[in-house]
Parts: sequence; C-alpha cells; structure tokens
Amino acid sequence: MEQISEKEFSNLVSSNRGIIYKVIRLYINNAEDERDLFQEILFQAWKSYPRFDGRSKFSTWLYRVGLNTVLTFKRRPALIIPHEDLAALNVEPARDNKDEAEALYQAIRELPEVDRMIVTLHLDGYDNEEIAEITGLTKNNTAVKLHRIKDVLIKKFNAQ
Repeated sequence: MEQISEKEFSNLVSSNRGIIYKVIRLYINNAEDERDLFQEILFQAWKSYPRFDGRSKFSTWLYRVGLNTVLTFKRRPALIIPHEDLAALNVEPARDNKDEAEALYQAIRELPEVDRMIVTLHLDGYDNEEIAEITGLTKNNTAVKLHRIKDVLIKKFNAQ
C-alpha cells in the first residue's frame, strides 16, 4: 500500500471508529482501559498500515487490528476484565422482546472468547469470508463454528 498522510488515515479511522468501540466494549468493561485501548489500537493501526495491502476492506482490517490489540491487552498478567458489556452489538430489540434479547446476550456472554467474537461479527453483518479473515480461521471452519455456535445459543436461549 502506498504511503498515506496522517489526515487521510485519520479520515479512514474516523469513518470506521465504531468498529474500534465495538471491539473494545465486547471485551472491556472499564472506562480507563477503554480509553487506553482506543489509543493503543490507533497506534497499532498507524504502525501497521504500511503492511495493509488492500485485499480486504479497511474496516475488516481495522477490526482485526483492534481485536488483536484487545486480546493482547487482555493477556497482560494480573489483569482481570469482566465480560459484562455487550452494548457493542448495537442490536436494539423491539420493546416487547427486551427480555428475550437480554437472555440472548447473556447466552452470548457465556460463550468462549473465539465463539463470542465469531457470533458478534456475524451479528454485525460480516460474511463468513470476512470473519475468517479477521479471526485467522478458514472460511469453512468459520461456517462450521458459526453453525455450532448457533446451535449452542438456541439450546441456551430455549432453556431459559
């Protein structure tokens, strides 16, 4: 990818910053850590942008940079991060379905990290190929995992 100016990069990030917030809020429930991570993701994206080859959409690439940065942050020793905030899903249930939506969110919160990431990306409208690119899985493995995740969620959701 050719060199990009700070202004061009800032415009790209600005138009896709919702992605950064979604990734952070999916894994972090602390305002101070959220601010720190936002800055760290911007830094990591700027630093690694020269390696962005344009084969994927910028938003897909930024999602992956954000996710990798958050997961690296979470691996820091002696850091306990609750996984309670799923507001990043931006799914606004109908007024009469709020209890059902909360039950679904609770079921998603109980999934392993990778499964939670896959289903969240799916709910955000990413197709299996984009999810595979972001997660590092194959497209086929993504489809299989997504199918299994849906089965688990249906069972959990119906059991509540």
